[in-house]
Amino acid sequence: AFVCSHPSCVEGSCTHCPMDVDYDEDEGSKPTSTRKIKGRGAEDDDRYAGKAGKFERLTHDDDEAGPARSVEGWVVVASGVHEEAQEDDVFEAFAEFGDIKNLHLNLDRRTGFVKGYAFIEFETKTEAAKAIKGLDGQVLLDQKMTVGWAFTKPSAGTRRRR
Repeated sequence: AFVCSHPSCVEGSCTHCPMDVDYDEDEGSKPTSTRKIKGRGAEDDDRYAGKAGKFERLTHDDDEAGPARSVEGWVVVASGVHEEAQEDDVFEAFAEFGDIKNLHLNLDRRTGFVKGYAFIEFETKTEAAKAIKGLDGQVLLDQKMTVGWAFTKPSAGTRRRR
């Protein structure tokens, strides 16, 4: 029990000293809430437990640096494409090296002209490699193109591991 040592206080009737109060007495008298909690984290599931930073990987033939396969095929990027080039012009230039699965020739919204690059997707790596070797540095519509792999794997020394 609290005893005040001040000379003007009588035991039990001190007005200037801190009071010794137990605030936990009223805790049992409050009604408990039966409200259901909604939203993320309301139920105890294992959706987020231990899965942070784990992603699916594409299977690949080797683990060395070089071109990387996209989900559907081997993608080549051609930069330096003339602004007035049509999709047919780019298609014809690359079609002689193999079957083209997909071709993206992005246009500038404001001008309507080609932005200067194209993505060409081939079924096989050999077709894509032939296109790179055959068209890199070549001229299409009076403009020299640079052709290379759109996606590459980093070398083993620079790859991030978790």
